[in-house]
Order: sequence, then C-alpha cells, then structure tokens
Amino acid sequence: MTSLAALAVEMLRYRVAVMIWMFMLLGAAYHRVGTLPLTDLLALTVALGASYVAATTVNDICDEQIDRINHPAGRGRPLVQGRTTPRELWQLNVIAAVVALLAGSAVGVRGIAVVAASLLIGYAYSVPPLLISHRTFLAGPVLTLAYVLAPYLHGLALADVTPSRHDVVFLAGLCGLFLSRIVLKDFRDRAGDAAYGKPTFLLRFGKESTCRLSRLALFAGAALTLVAVDGGPVIDLVGVTFVWAISTQLSALRGAGTPLAEQVAIGTGAKMGNGLLVCLLAWLLMGGNGATPTAQAVFVVALAGLYGSSYVVLSRRPAEVLIGYKG
Repeated sequence: MTSLAALAVEMLRYRVAVMIWMFMLLGAAYHRVGTLPLTDLLALTVALGASYVAATTVNDICDEQIDRINHPAGRGRPLVQGRTTPRELWQLNVIAAVVALLAGSAVGVRGIAVVAASLLIGYAYSVPPLLISHRTFLAGPVLTLAYVLAPYLHGLALADVTPSRHDVVFLAGLCGLFLSRIVLKDFRDRAGDAAYGKPTFLLRFGKESTCRLSRLALFAGAALTLVAVDGGPVIDLVGVTFVWAISTQLSALRGAGTPLAEQVAIGTGAKMGNGLLVCLLAWLLMGGNGATPTAQAVFVVALAGLYGSSYVVLSRRPAEVLIGYKG
C-alpha cells in the first residue's frame, strides 16, 4: 500500500492545484499589492492544497465504480489501481481537513470560514443525500464556488482587504472562465456517467448544447474579466486573442468524431485558458510593483507569444497535448 504522505501528493493532482493557487494570487494581485506576507501566503497555499486533497479523496471513494469505467488504467486513481483502500482514503481525508482548517486559521476567522465552506462543498458534492455531482444544473456552479470563489477570498485575506463591487465583477469573470472549462470535463467521463445514470449536462442535452454553454461562459467571463482589469488596449488584445484560440478549440470539439480528438481539443483549449490567467496575473503583479505600462505591455505580449507558439505546436502535433482534465 502507498504511504499516506505519498498518497496525499498523488491526490493533490498538482495541475489543478496550481490553477486553484493562481485564483488566490489573482485575488491578491487585483488589489495591486506589492508584497504579500510570506507566512500567510504559505499557510493559505497549504490550506487550499489540503482542502483539495480532502475533496479528491471523498470523491474517489464515492465514485469508485464510475472511475473503474472512466479510468480503467487508474492513472491518478490509486483506489482503482488497488494501491490504497477506502479506509486509508478516509484517514487521509480527515487529516487533510484538519490541516486545511489549521492552516486557514493563520489569517483568522475568515480563513477558517472559507476553508470550512470549501470542505462542506466537497462533501456535499460527492456524498449522498445531496450528491451535487449528480445534479445537472448545480454540479458546475458548485465546483466553481469551490475552485474559484474560495481561493479568491483567500487572496483578499492575503491583501488584507474586504470585497468591493469591483471584486464582484472580476470574480464573476473568473467564474465564467472556469465554468467554461469545467463543463467540458464530462466529455472524458461519459461512459461511466451513462452506465450509472449520472445526469450530466452533456448526457442530458448533448455535445452541441454543451459547447454552446461553454462558449457563452467563455465570452461572458472574458468580457467581465477584461472590464474589471481595465488594462487598456494591450491587455484587451491579448485577452481577445486567447478567447479566439479557446473558441476555435470549442469548434474543433463540436466537430470531433472520436473521443481522442475531443480530448485533444479540450486539452489545447485548457492550455490557452491557463495562458490567459497567467497573463492577467503577470499584468496585475507588475502593476502592483510599480512597473511602467510599457514594461507591463512588453512582458505580457512576450508571455502571450510563448503561449501562442505552444498553440501552434499543439495544433500541429496533437499527440503532445496532455489528454484530459485531471480534476
């Protein structure tokens, strides 16, 4: 059997964890904070990671049979592989929850409150009777609360500010961008979801409607985010370019004839979504540290160019795309 420490690292699924941490940094950077308290930053990074481990462990326990169909090779699923047991995952779940609460307490009551809410969402999502993962119209929005709202609030705690109306617009934009991505997760899991009667949006309404929903969330999220950042023509152009790239992949997804082609389109689009978030974060952090608008523009355009090169490479070599969402 795998040790609990090694199991925790595996259940963290670092690619998703990095995205969650990015939303925390965006929350702080939006307020042009030049420096962040290192102790609080480390504590909330641990709190978010431990909260996510708690969520993945309970989800893997509850969805074991579905995962045996969706992930027969068991990649990232130690329970399916037989390298751990439900009992060990529950043990890790409890430890992760306690660690998350203790780490969240570093910023006081609001840190504990955000962590507690995240943990409750994780259990409500996976465990009956609520079992939100089986609620067609709730699953995506509720995951968005856990993956975007909670880390963003931690970011505000790092910046030592309270939410303003500007935060509402920026946060709504980030939620739209994430929702656009999360509704596509169900393409990977169709077989198991269908076998166990999980009424996902994709299974109920089909590929065409799911792609339309994703595109609508993408456009709305990007528009709100760019309005909130108010970075001028350069950041607007960068944002529109990333949105075009993601939208192009949604069109490819809609026309894909095989599951592999679908996952290539989703994976490529997800990388461009990450690129948009990274560019926004770079722009905000540089502004908070006194960089000139020219320096901000040059750096962000160069960064976007690197992602653009990646897009070209992945479009020509689809076999190199990291297949699937690792949530």
